[in-house]
Amino acid sequence: MRIFEINRSQVSEHQSLAPLTMPGACGNSGYAWISLTREEFRTSLPEVQQILQTLCQTQLVDLHVADLLNDQLPSHYDYTSQYDVLVFRRLSTGQGQAIPGNGGSGSNGNGNGEAPSAPTPPQPRSGPPVLRRVDTRPVGFAVFDRMLLSVHPEDGAVRDAFATRLLAAASSDDRGAPALDVRATSARLPTSPSDLMLRVVNQIVDGYLDLRRELTKQLDHWQTELIDPRSRFTNWGALMGARQSLHHLDEICEDQRAAIQDWIDSLETLPLPKGETEQRERELIMIRSRDVLEHIERVVHHVHRLEQNAETAVQMHFSVQGHRANDIMRVLTVLTAIFLPLNLIAGIFGMNFEFIPLVHKADGFWIAMTLMLVIAVALVLIFWRKRYLARTR
Repeated sequence: MRIFEINRSQVSEHQSLAPLTMPGACGNSGYAWISLTREEFRTSLPEVQQILQTLCQTQLVDLHVADLLNDQLPSHYDYTSQYDVLVFRRLSTGQGQAIPGNGGSGSNGNGNGEAPSAPTPPQPRSGPPVLRRVDTRPVGFAVFDRMLLSVHPEDGAVRDAFATRLLAAASSDDRGAPALDVRATSARLPTSPSDLMLRVVNQIVDGYLDLRRELTKQLDHWQTELIDPRSRFTNWGALMGARQSLHHLDEICEDQRAAIQDWIDSLETLPLPKGETEQRERELIMIRSRDVLEHIERVVHHVHRLEQNAETAVQMHFSVQGHRANDIMRVLTVLTAIFLPLNLIAGIFGMNFEFIPLVHKADGFWIAMTLMLVIAVALVLIFWRKRYLARTR
């Protein structure tokens, strides 16, 4: 569990939830970020609900609590009149191993609001390490006016990485002077829970962009082997697994794009703020939201291109193998055509007739051999001229 108190110029981290329960917590211009794993959220739920009631005058509804605890929920967006809920799937760091966590029914499950049960862990993916990375876990965000509540998988890698950057933005140097002035620090710090949530989501999407490069290298290596006519490609299981992983990644990114698009549509329906500062913050939120959406669309576009490249490489491989088989059959056919007249002559002189021309002549054997050789050479020259015996590159 990590708790941060953020205002325009500084970030402070608390070791427990107790400071947020005190009156006047976060001040008038600040907000809080409570980041928990699913197990911590399940055990600390009453205390978290109390803090939400104190700071935001509302609490999470039961169905949204179940959504945040659900380890199998796809990316989606939901909202109430008091807060928004965004579930966004990130890449797992366990190389395909299941990360323990509690799942639940939620609003996308059976909808009865009962206590969530532990889901069945997914099977580890096989194949190269880059394919085993195409395994995701949901990160849940509850965005309030003065608080961001985020629920992460048990490793909390995304949260810790962003928390390090957040603290560095407001840190001091060794002489005790601020690392940045107040204006520069406020520009680098998230100005609201929505801004903070979008920055974390953008970091998650950047992980997909990094995975995209590794997938490209792996598929390029396989394409080189598939297209090489001298190569005997045998890693078909990994290639089929790559195609399935790309299809799975495509579905994940489509859900992410739909969730962010719903978030943007919800922002556009809100009334315009009256103050100039509030209007600027709204515009920055919209710009950052569209930037996240554009990054997701880049991942989707690249995944589609990788799927097409993988399919094209397989088709080209079979085309090359078919062309190679045609070359072999052409050569065998030409050789058969060359020896067919020779077999005919040998068959004629092998008949059991008493009177056959050239049989009783002393030089009959050499005349027949010379005739067969001339026929063979003539056919070779004819087939070579017609390029039946030429090597195809």
